[in-house]
Amino acid sequence: MENKKTGYQSMDEYISSFPEEIQVKLGELRAIIKAAAPDAAEKISYQMPTFYLQGNLVHFAAYKKHIGFYPTPSGIHAFKEELSVYENSKGTVRFPLDKPLPLELISKIVVYRAAENLHKVELKSRKLAGES
Repeated sequence: MENKKTGYQSMDEYISSFPEEIQVKLGELRAIIKAAAPDAAEKISYQMPTFYLQGNLVHFAAYKKHIGFYPTPSGIHAFKEELSVYENSKGTVRFPLDKPLPLELISKIVVYRAAENLHKVELKSRKLAGES
């Protein structure tokens, strides 16, 4: 059921291009990410829905049998024990379409990634200001 369309202009366009049952899951995922990182902006990057907060925060995409969630390698590593029940790799976790999304876990990962991105910006600004 992977969608072959490219050139998405918005997250709404991406989500609406899938069958209704997938749209519901993608909508849940979008909502939990928005709640966990309310200041993050939505965009399309790598033809996937992306949340951006001082850098890419997380991406997600729907496939035939799963939803791919991409919280960067640091996001996977920080929650490796909780994510061990899902197929995952360096920067990806796959949530099966036939199971509920682990919304609480996703929220924790997004909060972690937001703090990580903001911390990197803070360190960079301190460095630019000559602080150590």
